[in-house]
Amino acid sequence: MRVVIAGAGFGGLELATLLSGAAPDEVDVVLIDKADSFVFGYSKLDVMFGRTTLDAVRLPYAAIDKPAVRFVQETVTSIDPQARRLTTDAGEHQGDVLVIALGADYDLAATPGLAEYGDEFYSVAGAERLTTAVGSFSGGRIVIGVCRAPYKCPPAPSETALLLHDTLSARGVRGDCEIEIVMPLPAPVPPSPDTSAALLAAFAEREIRYTPGHAVTSLREGIAVLDDGSERPFELFLGVPVHRAPDVVIASGMTTDGYIPVSSQTLETAWPGVYAFGDVATVGVPKAGTFSEGAARVVAASLLATIQGGEQPAPYDGRASCWIEFGGGRVGRVDIDFLSGPAKTGTLREPSAALVIEKAHFGSSRRSRWFGL
Repeated sequence: MRVVIAGAGFGGLELATLLSGAAPDEVDVVLIDKADSFVFGYSKLDVMFGRTTLDAVRLPYAAIDKPAVRFVQETVTSIDPQARRLTTDAGEHQGDVLVIALGADYDLAATPGLAEYGDEFYSVAGAERLTTAVGSFSGGRIVIGVCRAPYKCPPAPSETALLLHDTLSARGVRGDCEIEIVMPLPAPVPPSPDTSAALLAAFAEREIRYTPGHAVTSLREGIAVLDDGSERPFELFLGVPVHRAPDVVIASGMTTDGYIPVSSQTLETAWPGVYAFGDVATVGVPKAGTFSEGAARVVAASLLATIQGGEQPAPYDGRASCWIEFGGGRVGRVDIDFLSGPAKTGTLREPSAALVIEKAHFGSSRRSRWFGL
């Protein structure tokens, strides 16, 4: 079975690893990404706050050495789901199975003034650029603003505010600074009331202003404008830009309301033999790497059942865990269940130093499994 995977993020890497490990003689996997390396999403905050360097957290795709898996660094230029064929800037790739896991792109132009007067911290390049600005900030208002939902890793703006408090406090300038978070969600982590309550308590303790239920719609010099017309002055604006599927995905005709609709149980699209998961798809779960990884496991199990015989796997359950930086050397964990029950649920494991170690183990285990590093 030839499996062509577009996108080497959490989901693409997990799918390639599982197929290679279980059926190395029965699959031919082509893994495609335009980048030369992978960076965990949480590492971007580590880079922005000077806790590490970008070079230290880059995981090169050239390190992938798995039976039946070939990585190619190419840019997808067109997708033909009917033929299960991708065209790239270097040629064509056609498979028995096509998997679209290209993630979501950032549309800075959708928020007038963001590129000119603000900074985004969600891309690797954006986080690296902000290292100096964050590290040298000495006074004034900082607004952490989300420009539209949905967006990747919903707790990230909250983490940013708490880590920013720590950074400014360590430098002795926190008393000269104000921090505000503006987000369109009704709570920091809506599926988990106890996690939201813990974050709100952390904000209150640190005098971080929290404005829920609103998005930032535009910026001009020193001013962020919210969707209700109110304004927030700032000296530094850290933005979460509008997310959308990549242009090549939209041009393929596969999207509805900007993303690829899929079965929430099997991750199949409307085209036979074509799957999509992760940030590029509408699955009914948050846009976060651990959810994409879980979806990839369901697709892998389904393909292996087809190849080797056996029952199809249980439906995707929409369960995953997310680690949340609470500052002060503590990390919490929220265990979320979006699809297996009658309602979305989320349970908090209280922030602790032990969960710092658990989060580090999560990263090191994936580095080992996916890259052999």
